[in-house]
Amino acid sequence: MVTDEMLDAPKAPFVVVGLLEALAAATGMAAGAILSGASIPILSQTFLVWQILLSIIFLGRRYKVNQLLGCFLVSIGVVVTVASGAGVGNSLKEGGMFWSLLMIISFFLQAASTVLKDGTLISIQYYLKQGGSMDLFVVNSYGSAFQALFICLLLPFLSKLWGIPFSQLPNYLKDGAACFLNVGTLSNGCDGAPLLPLLFIIVNIGFNIALLHLLKISSAVVSCLASTFSVPISIYVFTMPLPYLGVASSLPAGFMTGAIILIFGLLIYAWTPSNGSFSAPT
Repeated sequence: MVTDEMLDAPKAPFVVVGLLEALAAATGMAAGAILSGASIPILSQTFLVWQILLSIIFLGRRYKVNQLLGCFLVSIGVVVTVASGAGVGNSLKEGGMFWSLLMIISFFLQAASTVLKDGTLISIQYYLKQGGSMDLFVVNSYGSAFQALFICLLLPFLSKLWGIPFSQLPNYLKDGAACFLNVGTLSNGCDGAPLLPLLFIIVNIGFNIALLHLLKISSAVVSCLASTFSVPISIYVFTMPLPYLGVASSLPAGFMTGAIILIFGLLIYAWTPSNGSFSAPT
């Protein structure tokens, strides 16, 4: 499926994608270490807003009223689901305005990267002969390769942002590898390694392949809406007595209300089939 012509396509968009994803990962990890788990899903809903705004500005997308209303209800549903009984207001206050804004910037960078990938699929098809389409996995592979490169180049800055002195970074990475493999004297927080980390990698790869395929056949916003549905599912999973999760949590009081609003938003969005400028590139 991947041709030499695809591999020889201009690399400039992939460099920008890699830089955006590297900065998004760096800022997101730095803010995520400070903010509470209850506040992050709330702030993540800005990702959908950024997606819509950037796709309108740079891709010329136009959305129907039902699509905008559906996106709005999905965001409200996630907020209600996560905020019910979670004390999110206090969590955001305790985390601090700077770290909340940094997390929002992280989601802006992620949205910009996804929209750029979407646009790259459209623009590079003019480069390909006979009107061929660019394979999304080529776009993602090049983007990930440049992301890894920029992460390495930014390590001195990132280590300071993460609160790790650059001189201690080798020991930090060494301890992380030991924890991943569950060898040596480290034990705190390494329970279940290496099985759990490997399972995470496998599930994460499958999850990203599914989202990439969805992005290829639809759009960045549709892919984002689908991934948003994982929030209430994740909350429900934490109520199960699964290994390594500790004591099972109880469902928040407003869980069902938020989940119903979220599903209702998805149904409203899908009420009128997407077409015209909103359809996937062919």
